[in-house]
Amino acid sequence: MAAGSRSSLKSAVLLDQMKAHLSTDAGKDLTKKIGLVYQLNIAPKKIGVDEEIYVVNLKEGKVTHGSYKGKPDATFSFKDEDFLAIASGKMNPQIAFIRGAMKIKGSLSAAQKFTPDIFPKPSKL
Repeated sequence: MAAGSRSSLKSAVLLDQMKAHLSTDAGKDLTKKIGLVYQLNIAPKKIGVDEEIYVVNLKEGKVTHGSYKGKPDATFSFKDEDFLAIASGKMNPQIAFIRGAMKIKGSLSAAQKFTPDIFPKPSKL
């Protein structure tokens, strides 16, 4: 069952596309280039409330639903719409962080490699 089918988050669709993207040559290049694990806590309306957790594992080239077993390199918390805006390049990640639209735990150098470039260009969201 795909993540998008059991989630009310719009982000789940993008994360499903990311899963497919990581199996392509471009996705495999990302895994080699970045080699980090990101945990995404995505909330429907308010950070910290009813969050769904996804792991974008750029060590193994996988996207999974649920907490990472171990310690991710960086953990991000966002609202669904802010995550989509950042992933699609409509919102600058640094601005999102300054405005409190995105929270980061873990390595800031790892967090800086988490850019819109790692996401597939959305076909339609």
